[in-house]
Amino acid sequence: MHRLKKIEGQVKGIQKMIENEKDCADILTQIAAIRAAINKVGVMLFENHTRKCLKDALEVNQEDKMIDDLIQVMIKFTK
Repeated sequence: MHRLKKIEGQVKGIQKMIENEKDCADILTQIAAIRAAINKVGVMLFENHTRKCLKDALEVNQEDKMIDDLIQVMIKFTK
């Protein structure tokens, strides 16, 4: 949640930069920073999801289904 709040603040900062007609290069730099922060949150969520799915799959002997599901999640995440 802390990271998402930080990202929210960065987006608001970009809005102000645009309103104040700041340099486009500076705005694009901030957009790149937001993109990196969002990707980091996504990786963290994927890691937690993978750990939970793996544990659950091992308990019910459905490793192949878990692997297929994780592949689909990764495909969606990387689009």
